[in-house]
Amino acid sequence: MLHTHLRRVALLTLVLVTTGLGGCAWLYSARDERPGVQLSQLKAVDGMRVEVFASDLPRARHMALGEPGTLYVGSFAGNVYAVRFDGGKRVSQRVAIQGLRNPSGLAYKDGALFVADRTRVVRYDNIATTTGTPPAPVVVLNGLPDSKRHDAHAMRFGPDGKLYVSIGAPCDTCEVKGDEFGVIVRVNADGSGREVVARGIRNSVGFDWHRTSQELWFTDNGQDSLGTDKPNDELNRVTKVGEHFGFPHCHDTAIIDPKFGAGRSCGEFTAPAGALGPRVAALGMTFNAADSSVLVARHGSHPPARVGYDVVRLATANGRAMAPTPFLTGFLNGTQYWGRPVDVLVLSDGSTLVSDDLNGVIYRVFKAP
Repeated sequence: MLHTHLRRVALLTLVLVTTGLGGCAWLYSARDERPGVQLSQLKAVDGMRVEVFASDLPRARHMALGEPGTLYVGSFAGNVYAVRFDGGKRVSQRVAIQGLRNPSGLAYKDGALFVADRTRVVRYDNIATTTGTPPAPVVVLNGLPDSKRHDAHAMRFGPDGKLYVSIGAPCDTCEVKGDEFGVIVRVNADGSGREVVARGIRNSVGFDWHRTSQELWFTDNGQDSLGTDKPNDELNRVTKVGEHFGFPHCHDTAIIDPKFGAGRSCGEFTAPAGALGPRVAALGMTFNAADSSVLVARHGSHPPARVGYDVVRLATANGRAMAPTPFLTGFLNGTQYWGRPVDVLVLSDGSTLVSDDLNGVIYRVFKAP
């Protein structure tokens, strides 16, 4: 009853949202939010169909494949869910771990589940053998900054066997000293050997490796306070360890920051490999092994613009990404939205899973028979 009352209050309340240091402000109306699965409204790319793969996963975020037939799902509800499936169909699901702080990012290796628990990364050994109380967590990486903004970490094991973790900037735009914020780091599986792989990043909540070149690519959210039509969210490509991608001095390909760009040039930094659209909140991404295209979940914008709320596909060639094309649409109707895609994951049968944190649902996009 209380939850329903709060939802009704939210729908009638205008909340002032400020976009950070020196930024603009707008009135955010929750009246645009209309949660509730509307499967008939979803449209997949030609030749593909959409179905609900799993539901009742509150605030579902990033996904990771574990032991065969098991999908782990992080969440902003403090839980990690385990979903068992067979042949693309869900068999069962349960809460595998609970009581964490925004455990959005997950990774799996050698029978252990790694979870980004806001200010640390913890490991749960032999997770597959546990059906009741999970094993005691082992701290792998401690002391991640406790920021009230951009505190969701993406996390994956790379082809080098190391664990990669993203750490966003604590602001819309601000000077970031050292390598505490605005970076992607990697460590050994035991947490040792920390190294900054990429810096100058505003907020990356998704990355993956090109299946042929083995290069790391990642999404990055653009600044809020430069207008409704700029800058683009970026798709970036790492060609050498420690590259700088421009934040907070340069945004997109050639936008010098009005406050933090004085005396700087965008030519000093690595340019994006592709543009994902302004304000779309590009989050999870994955490469499709079949054709090296990239799938990106665009979570959706703040007002006054209403853009994103979809999954797009970008062809890649020679280290560049082409313009986005629709892969899964229908979460947005005019200014009203009823779903917010977060992450994408391709299964071995070629179907694609898409998580939606507004409805606590995972969709499966598959080839029509």
